Amino acid sequence: MIKVFIIDDSAVVRTALTSLVEKEKDIQLIGTAQDPIFAMEKFQRQGWPDVIVLDIEMPRMDGLTFLKKIMATRPTPVIICSSIAPKGSRAAIEAMSLGAIEVIGKPEFQVKNFFEEAHEKFVYVIRAAAKAKPKAISAQATFRAKIEDKLTADAVLMSVAKPSAMLQGESYIAIGSSTGGVQTLEAIITKLPVSVPPILITQHMPGGFTTSFAERLDRISAVCVKEASHGDKLERGCVYIAPGELHMMVKRVASSLMIEIKNGPRVSRHKPSVDVLFRSCANEAPKSCTAFILTGMGDDGARGMKELHDRGARTYAQEEKSCIVYGMPKEAVAMGGVDKSLTPQQIVETIKSIR
Repeated sequence: MIKVFIIDDSAVVRTALTSLVEKEKDIQLIGTAQDPIFAMEKFQRQGWPDVIVLDIEMPRMDGLTFLKKIMATRPTPVIICSSIAPKGSRAAIEAMSLGAIEVIGKPEFQVKNFFEEAHEKFVYVIRAAAKAKPKAISAQATFRAKIEDKLTADAVLMSVAKPSAMLQGESYIAIGSSTGGVQTLEAIITKLPVSVPPILITQHMPGGFTTSFAERLDRISAVCVKEASHGDKLERGCVYIAPGELHMMVKRVASSLMIEIKNGPRVSRHKPSVDVLFRSCANEAPKSCTAFILTGMGDDGARGMKELHDRGARTYAQEEKSCIVYGMPKEAVAMGGVDKSLTPQQIVETIKSIR
């Protein structure tokens, strides 16, 4: 039985989430509170939850302050449930860097209808969060209405008869991640020198958040980090983040590699999709690519990594012990598409060695 606690200052949200959770036989709602101070008082009386659903802006103590406290003292899977808005996106990114397992966007209006429509996906996230292994962090430190058909990258990519020839002297790196990826990517990207080859990253993230994520990484890294734009030419020392709600691909133009941004259906239930990125790399320049698949729930990226591997790319997965959720790497290893599993520090050293 998964014990869930909801912390949100909106009575409407608390009621809607309560109704949603109570329909599931394997999930038990052990309480709700309008702010973290009330929540802590209830924890002392009735025990600690397995999963916390947490708002960001609340009276007396905000969600980020509370998140810092519990991740420093008692790491617990936390799902951020916040309105997707430009003013709130930076806070959501900070929450994920502090250890939040997932971010769910809630609308400012018609909240009850939203949670009724998003029931299946929300319950899926709760179940996945319950299996996560959040790491201790220093205290100083749009949802779809239903689960869709699980499409493959063929729904987005143009078919190619055979992969392009290797681009001589133009090494590049492709990285895919999901749950727990914000923390892992920060640990990797901030340690890289400006001499590294271009890096393309698909991180599962809602629309409206990837700009802030890229800006945050850019501020704390030596390399240049930006949200990718259609037509960007890959340059050394640059990291390109796939925009939320859009797919990112590489495209060979003459002797160069460019970024193609494309709308389209969700692939493996995600947009952006890691499979779309990886398979585009396999189609355009596989032997120039080094690919990494990091922590995340589900199997997005596993098929694309196998295709990259079979076409001559170097492929690596994050090892199980350091993953918040060992889902995507596990599936990639099981499919036989991974050369070796590495710790985050080993990933840093491997990237530094690529010329």
